Amino acid sequence: MASVAGDDIDILAKARRTLGDDYTPSEDEEYMSDQQAEYFRSLLVEWKKSILSAAEGTLQSLQDGPIREPDLNDRASSETDWGIELRTRDRQRKLISKIDSALRRIDRGEYGYCEVTGDPIGIKRLIARPIATMTVEAQEAHERREKISRDD
Repeated sequence: MASVAGDDIDILAKARRTLGDDYTPSEDEEYMSDQQAEYFRSLLVEWKKSILSAAEGTLQSLQDGPIREPDLNDRASSETDWGIELRTRDRQRKLISKIDSALRRIDRGEYGYCEVTGDPIGIKRLIARPIATMTVEAQEAHERREKISRDD
């Protein structure tokens, strides 16, 4: 499971590198200025492109043909690897819908503000997780409520 999260982080890091070092939002600027919004829009679009590119590679590999390992252990190992790969792609498919949602929030001028409290989420949090919809405090409260309802 850690490698799947690591894959997402790697893809996000690749998207950041694609943007270059020309501009990085900072806490010293006006919050969610046009320049910051455009930075996050570009980051989200690049992230989505990277995910779609990786998914295309998986699809091509699947179309190349079935797994034909002569040894049963090798075949089982290959099938396990494919299962993990397909779960990763499914997770990334869900991530794409969150990226699209974030892009819509940018278009509406709602990006960067907590959906629960309306407070600014914060530049550092958005840089770390561009699809964030809640402040750290609101997210923690949400997770506590979720855990309590699961335990009941």
